[in-house]
Amino acid sequence: MFIRKQKKNLPSKGKRFLISITVLGSAGPIRFVVNEDDLVGAVMDTAMKSYARQGRLPVLGSDLNAFMLYSPFAGTQALLPCEKIGSAGIRDFILCKKPQIEMAITDDNNKASPKGSGSLRAFFNKSLHVKISFH
Repeated sequence: MFIRKQKKNLPSKGKRFLISITVLGSAGPIRFVVNEDDLVGAVMDTAMKSYARQGRLPVLGSDLNAFMLYSPFAGTQALLPCEKIGSAGIRDFILCKKPQIEMAITDDNNKASPKGSGSLRAFFNKSLHVKISFH
């Protein structure tokens, strides 16, 4: 006969559940267990460290401020790093880089404008700088 030991009453740290985080451009999701009271920023940090430890591609780096965690079912709003992960009530997430706007200095009085803004002048300037090789 097997005798089971009774578990000691430990202070509860909240519910624990398995989450799945898919990194855009990666082959598959990262899965690990979190407490519902864990902050989104801490979960992102754990996911990025696990991703790097596994040697996955593309290489992400370690700057948490360059990434956002989304829920594919909760709309287009990114989760705030100070929120609790359990507040969303969702277990599947997407980790992606924040969009960055590059600034390029134009010829008009050295004013900065967003690079790739779609203006006709930017298109012509870009096409004029293309090198043409003759044989």
